Formats: sequence, C-alpha cells, structure tokens
Amino acid sequence: MNRKITARVSAAVLFILLGVVAYTQNPGAPPELKITKVRESLYVIEGDGGNVAVYVTGNGVILVDDKFERDHDAIMGIMQRLTAQPLKYVLNTHHHADHSGGNARMYDSGAQIISTVNSRKNILERRQSNAPPNVLPARIVFTEETSVFLGGKEVRAHHYGRGHTNGDAIIYFPLLKVIHAGDLMSGATPLIDYNAGGSVIEWTKTLDTAMQALDFDTVIPGHGPITNRAGLQNYRDNIAKIRESVTEQIHQGKTQGDIAKFMEIEHKWAPTSLQQQLSVPGFMNELK
Repeated sequence: MNRKITARVSAAVLFILLGVVAYTQNPGAPPELKITKVRESLYVIEGDGGNVAVYVTGNGVILVDDKFERDHDAIMGIMQRLTAQPLKYVLNTHHHADHSGGNARMYDSGAQIISTVNSRKNILERRQSNAPPNVLPARIVFTEETSVFLGGKEVRAHHYGRGHTNGDAIIYFPLLKVIHAGDLMSGATPLIDYNAGGSVIEWTKTLDTAMQALDFDTVIPGHGPITNRAGLQNYRDNIAKIRESVTEQIHQGKTQGDIAKFMEIEHKWAPTSLQQQLSVPGFMNELK
C-alpha cells in the first residue's frame, strides 16, 4: 500500500479537494494520473475523475470505474505496464461521468460493463444534466448483488441502498479484504445527489449495512486517499452529524438560504459547491 508508481501522462495534477469537483466534465488535456499498489494484484489509479481500481488476474483484468472518456488511453497505458493480460470487465460504482464517462471507450477495448440497474437507468434518463452526451450505460445489471469470477479470483458488487445516489455499488475484493466504496465515501464531505435519488437519511443506513456485512480492513474511496474501516466509520458519522444539525435547523424554521449559510460556516460548503447546488435544496424536502 505504501509503494507508489507514478505514470506521467501530461503536465498537470488535478487535486480534488472535496471529492466532487470531477462531477463536471472539464475540457482540455487530462491531468497526470498516479498509481498506488493496494495489495498484491490490486492497484488504484488516482487523478482527474474518480479512483479507478485495477485488479490483475491470470486470465484478465477487472477495473472498478473508468473516469472520463479522455482518461481512457492513460488508464489503458497504466494497465498495460502492470500486466500483459487483457481488460475483461469494468464495474461502475454509479452513473456520474467522472466514474463511468469512459464506458464507451472501454466497450471498444473489449470490456463487459456491469452496474446496478439504477445506475443504468440514471444514465439513460440523463439524471446528471451536465454529463457528456456519449456516456454509455452498463449492459449487464444487478439489483442487490453479483460476482465476477476470473483467473481464480472473485470480485463482488453489492447494492445496499441509497446514499450518494439511488444506484451506488460497493465493490468487494474478499481475498484481499478491500472495498471500493465509490462515492459513498468521497473526499472530505458528502454530496447527496437528490436528482438521482440520493438520500442523507438512507446514506448512513447503507454504510451501516455494508460495514456489518463485509469483512474488510482497507477502503478505496470514490475520491481521495486510501483509508481503513475506521476512516469509513468517521465518514459515516460525519454524514449523521450533518443530517442531525440540518434537521434541527429546519425544525427551527430556518429557510433554505439560512441552511446554505449554516452549511458554509459549519461544514465548509462553499457557496458555489455542488453540495450547495444539489444537496441543500433536497435537504429542505427530505428533512422537513
């Protein structure tokens, strides 16, 4: 987990402060990507969009997420430096374009793509209004759980409920005791995408279920550095704190503007942040 290999793809590094900047499609050359070894045969590609997991087996490679379309060549180049095995599967954690925006190019590379049924629906129904028009959904979907078996290794995908969206998947590597949480853990603070069925009430329940069901000690978040079970627990507790404090404010009769200011001061949600744009209006309905 401490050994790092840097793959230089272009000149600049995108630092994702809150783990949500890459929700939007930014034009221009892709930033530098960095690869970190997590466990034997498991790596994470960081930079630009969401964190991509690379799981190498003797019969092929399994990816978790694929960033933006513009990152395809860099991802494939890094993968080919790790192994001569071909790409076989991509598991999408959810529909946002910084996680599934590369699907079309991954199909061209011969991959089969898997997601929750709701993630597929969210792409088809354009639940992310600023997503590029050419983002393609998975052709293989599941509702609660599915597994991929390849080269003597298993990867499980679980949908435990709503949170960031209504289609979030947690990807589990049982042999390694590692999970990829997608944006159910993302950066310093959560983004509840109410346009895609997200829920600040259900989010903590979803994480509680996952932590009770899965035996893991390492967490790959959707954005940000690799952490552990305690880190995920702290993230879950922060979501609960946000929910409780906003509920109290709403029950005191505070307006949406008041809540926005409260979140800016108490939880560092900048006025132009996606949290302010997408989450605060939803709070007013869900927590009233």
